[in-house]
Amino acid sequence: MVRISAIHAGEVSPGLVRCSGWVKTHRQSKNVSFIELTDGSSVAGVQLVLDPKLSSYASVAGEISTGASITCEGELRASPGKGQKFEIEVSSLSLIGSADQEQYPLQKKGHSLEFLREHLHLRSRSNTIGAVLRVRSELSFAVHEFFRDRGFLYLHSPIISTSDCEGAGEVFRVTTLPIEDPSFSGKGIDYQQDFFGEKAGLTVSGQLQAEAVALSHTNCYTFGPTFRSENSNTTRHLAEFWMIEPEMAFCALEGNIAVAQDFVQYLAKSVLERCHDDIAFLSKRDWVKYDLEELIRHVGESDYEVLDYGEAIAALEGASRSFEFPVQWGMDLQAEHERYLTEEHVKKPVFVVNYPAAIKAFYMRSRDDEPETVSAMDLLVPRLGELIGGSQREERLDRLTARMEEMGLSLEEYSWYLDLRRYGSVPHSGFGLGFERLLMYFTGMQNIRDVIAFPRYPGHAKG
Repeated sequence: MVRISAIHAGEVSPGLVRCSGWVKTHRQSKNVSFIELTDGSSVAGVQLVLDPKLSSYASVAGEISTGASITCEGELRASPGKGQKFEIEVSSLSLIGSADQEQYPLQKKGHSLEFLREHLHLRSRSNTIGAVLRVRSELSFAVHEFFRDRGFLYLHSPIISTSDCEGAGEVFRVTTLPIEDPSFSGKGIDYQQDFFGEKAGLTVSGQLQAEAVALSHTNCYTFGPTFRSENSNTTRHLAEFWMIEPEMAFCALEGNIAVAQDFVQYLAKSVLERCHDDIAFLSKRDWVKYDLEELIRHVGESDYEVLDYGEAIAALEGASRSFEFPVQWGMDLQAEHERYLTEEHVKKPVFVVNYPAAIKAFYMRSRDDEPETVSAMDLLVPRLGELIGGSQREERLDRLTARMEEMGLSLEEYSWYLDLRRYGSVPHSGFGLGFERLLMYFTGMQNIRDVIAFPRYPGHAKG
């Protein structure tokens, strides 16, 4: 059995081949019939040429419609027609599974992305979602390749956790208590009677556990699903999404920045090299109003800028334009500010560093010379804004304890995390990159629900 992608790559010699897949189109005439076959391995299918009198075809021709699955054997040859290099002259064909045309939702016409979201179990058969999923697969491999080649340990951080890393309270609870039992209502919740003996939820981040392993193995990373119960119905939010989170011991903010830049540039170059046909296809979609390939190439080849948060605020205050959100020191940058910095001020990706402590998480390292700021960094890229968020972590027990008390966090609940500062603490850093946000950036897709096969968001968990 040969894959269609191998045919287009010139890896299959002309001659007898066997292919299986799903029918995109089926055109019949008195003298010749054509089937466009796809197996999901490439954005382009392969054309099958059939003699209508072929017995194995004639007996099932009426059932071979869009969505049907077939297997065929035939002669792979150069195609005299326009638009394809190869075709298969079929000598035998078998219908594997029919698709009732009165019921099958995905017909030959184009379908909107909104329509495809109503058929999650079938939408991977569409050209657009098919291309996105191939890019997602290749980028996943490239992520692991990058870190493995640099000696990082791959950590499977827990899905169930008792720690809310971000402290925002947007946690999906995990419980075996009979909360659906009417008699349970109003009794209050005794988590000591629950499965884990304490309050537990789905993880919002693997960072804290990654810090623990980095302090035994030097460099590690997590790449897995994370969850937020934020009730947000925007084009940039999911309840379940994938995060890439490296942690590095004996590493200050400067080293963190260097790894983050190398990582993004490695992925940008990888996607152009390994997914060229899919990126070229996606760049022609109606919603992509810019040169997608050039954008990715720019990110992959530019020398990134580094701006202090104060310098960024000054640049925004000096801009010859107004912003919807007024600019002042101490504010968190909004998307409009981030895009101005990358698209108009420096005209390339930029790391903004040394943010006010008041707008950042408890675990970020307080700066000695400016204690009101922390050694944090955000990577901003053109046309998007923030792609990566990270920091040097606070390795000093007294500083970390004081910060947690200031923010009202339970020292008892985080006692294990504080132990990391009691026993062999070292300077260490890390960052987080939302995989779906990166996929949106590299594919030109405008809705985060279209870069994951089965999106989870408020009111939707089917499929």
